[in-house]
Amino acid sequence: LNRHYFALPTNPGEQFFMFCTLAAWLITKAGHPFEQPQEYDDPNAIISNVLSELRSFGRPVDFPPSKLKAGYGEQACYVLDCLAEEALKYTGFSWKRPTYPTEELEEEEITEDDAELTLNKLEEDVVEEESDNEENFIDLNVLKAQTYGSDMNDSAKQEEILQSTTDAAEWNLEVERVLPQLKVTVRTDNKDWRIHVDQMHQHKDGIESSLKETRGYIDKLHNEIGRTLEKINSREKYINNQLEHLVQEYRSAQALLKQNSSVGRDLQRSSSPTAVEKKIYFKITEVLERVKQETEEKGSSMTDGAPLVKIKQALTKLKQETIQMDIQIGVMEHTLLQSKLKQKSNMTRDMHATMIPEATVGAY
Repeated sequence: LNRHYFALPTNPGEQFFMFCTLAAWLITKAGHPFEQPQEYDDPNAIISNVLSELRSFGRPVDFPPSKLKAGYGEQACYVLDCLAEEALKYTGFSWKRPTYPTEELEEEEITEDDAELTLNKLEEDVVEEESDNEENFIDLNVLKAQTYGSDMNDSAKQEEILQSTTDAAEWNLEVERVLPQLKVTVRTDNKDWRIHVDQMHQHKDGIESSLKETRGYIDKLHNEIGRTLEKINSREKYINNQLEHLVQEYRSAQALLKQNSSVGRDLQRSSSPTAVEKKIYFKITEVLERVKQETEEKGSSMTDGAPLVKIKQALTKLKQETIQMDIQIGVMEHTLLQSKLKQKSNMTRDMHATMIPEATVGAY
């Protein structure tokens, strides 16, 4: 973030998320636990929580919360400034006089350009290439001595080079013959421990950020599954309450059916049943059939297992994603362990080395 990131409008959505994240981090540094906001959280709830924490520190808030929705401006800078002061107070930070390091001319670092190579850099690269690749490159010290000697000879015999007697074709053949020996390669030293340390820090930050983001998604999915289960339970209770009177009617109708069955058997035993009793019997039978049909329809709707199948599929998918994340985390931990072991072996080899080249000492 630059110095004027929260002062000028650039990207309101990105600025608001960075403002919420930085404010939550400062509140946590100030000794108050605060949950790290996510992109899908309610902005009004986040702003109200930040302002309540700011008031708990005794800081006045005389502006509406809607001023912070843009993520920039005077109010955003004021909130971040107050939270930063509270975090410094909580950590016991105190300003001290600056101490300037003594600069030595011998150890002064000179900025090198890839397009301009000094003679010392070329000599170091040649020594490294000879030790690593065991290739035969031209010695720069010998080349320098030969160049110096040739310059002396040329100065002494300037009258002899007024006219060249060398053939151009022979000169081109000689250039093609010695061209592979003039190869100078400049490359970065991958064996430097600083590069490995930076890589380990980058891998660690990547793992922590990925784990934090994944944990937020998993918590969100867990909350959604919990809410879905609560809805299913409440719906089941509602259906049971709605079908309670039908169950009572079914039981009463079943009791009445038993009673009428006994009456029917008595009527069958009798010689001539009356017409009124037949009408009552048919009516009761019709009511019983209707109650049975309604009960079967409600039962079929209650035993529908489609939501449960979806929940099981979601749980299975969640388990598979969790296993994949565990595998990725294991691979990253293995890579980090290999880099640590390689760094340790390199450091041990450098500590037990009997001779250190002068060019290497000069590089450090």
